[in-house]
Amino acid sequence: MLKLYGGTRSRASIVHWYLEEIKVPYEFVKLDMQAGEHLQPEYLAINPVGKVPAIVDGDFKLWESGAILLYLADKYSKTPLSLQERAVFSQWVLFANATLAPGLFGEENREREMPRLLTPLNEIFSKQPFLLGNELTVADVAVGSILNYIPMILKLDLSSYPAVLNYMKQLSERPAFQKSITGTT
Repeated sequence: MLKLYGGTRSRASIVHWYLEEIKVPYEFVKLDMQAGEHLQPEYLAINPVGKVPAIVDGDFKLWESGAILLYLADKYSKTPLSLQERAVFSQWVLFANATLAPGLFGEENREREMPRLLTPLNEIFSKQPFLLGNELTVADVAVGSILNYIPMILKLDLSSYPAVLNYMKQLSERPAFQKSITGTT
């Protein structure tokens, strides 16, 4: 069985959310980060950097939330993904981790980056319910988790982006989101 390693209030919740959405059985191994369990030799054998999340799938070990999301999307897709579909998923997952998160959570960039990032997203969500159309994909889990961390961590006024706010609300009401990101249900 697939094992997901994570800690309290970590990016493991993003992978947890996706696993819940795609209904793949897994075991969650909660590491006590305060006690340094992520720095013990057993865990460093899985992720030598000592960060979470990481997964172990049989003999295969993988870390970094974006890489894990892409692996799971590829492995558990109901239809084989084309090279172009993989590339689009990669584009959005990398955007979430490398552009959206630093742009919104890095205080030094936020004033300039927030409109540059959220205006096009608002435009997309004003035309369709999810990033790539009418169905939730791994892209939504990556981007949606970053967006939904905003009200949990920051006090930003997003009222200029009503379609983004609606998207965030729609995602936050999903049972898999509730179980993983907010830890409720």
